[in-house]
Amino acid sequence: MAKDTFFQKKVTINAGGKLIDLSRPKVMGIINITPDSFYADSRKTSAEDVRLQAEKMLTEGAIFLDLGAYSSRPGAADISEQEETDRLLPAVEAIVANYPEAILSIDTFRAGVAEAAIKAGAHIINDISGGELDENMFATVARLQVPYILMHMKGNPQTMQQLAHYEDVFAEVFDYFVQKIYRLKQLGVHDIILDPGFGFAKQREHSYALMNQMNEFERLQLPLLAGISRKKMIYSLLGVTAEQVLNGTTALNTIALMKGASILRVHDVREAVEAVKIYNAVTFLL
Repeated sequence: MAKDTFFQKKVTINAGGKLIDLSRPKVMGIINITPDSFYADSRKTSAEDVRLQAEKMLTEGAIFLDLGAYSSRPGAADISEQEETDRLLPAVEAIVANYPEAILSIDTFRAGVAEAAIKAGAHIINDISGGELDENMFATVARLQVPYILMHMKGNPQTMQQLAHYEDVFAEVFDYFVQKIYRLKQLGVHDIILDPGFGFAKQREHSYALMNQMNEFERLQLPLLAGISRKKMIYSLLGVTAEQVLNGTTALNTIALMKGASILRVHDVREAVEAVKIYNAVTFLL
């Protein structure tokens, strides 16, 4: 085997029998089925609102739609597993019925919620806790044989900001990924996507340090997801609000692409797709 091909970054994932090529970056649109997500325009509380938002995002070029029914903003109120499921499943069913080609990611840290959504037609599990908040999550992902987005966080949404202490944030997140990837692969999980968890148990300086070194996660040979859309790390730096920070988000998304992001998780699909097109033109001469 040639020396330069012995280690090769994984660039495809199998989502519901569809092989998704991540050798060129893709965009994931955020749909929050919650009343209290930090960015008000992302909140969709009825199945029809969800359907319309899905249609808009797919038309604008989203490859993935990420549905969440539990707000993970700092200090958000806890809700029961039953309430999360009751919010989520009608949204999944509405999209599956109307847009069967859509690849659905489910933003949950609960294995039961994840399994119910996959059985309803979703394809990917996006777990902000990396399996820390539900001991059954890794085994559930392995049994369902679905792609898993592994994110770094400490604590939970109610406590994470009190735990934002690091000697070397990149080294700690990298080591966390190494340990979690080993456990997942031992269980037989084949498709893993890494999310450094910008803003989750991280102060602004931690998030920018991670962005600065994000390309170094490529040593783990797995696709990277950047979830920075309209976050406090951007609007607090610029002295604006989440509603006013689209330009800053696009700028940082572009940097994330240059640092190796395979997926941009965003509220604003059209602008992210445009950033990807420009990045591709420069990088691949497309």
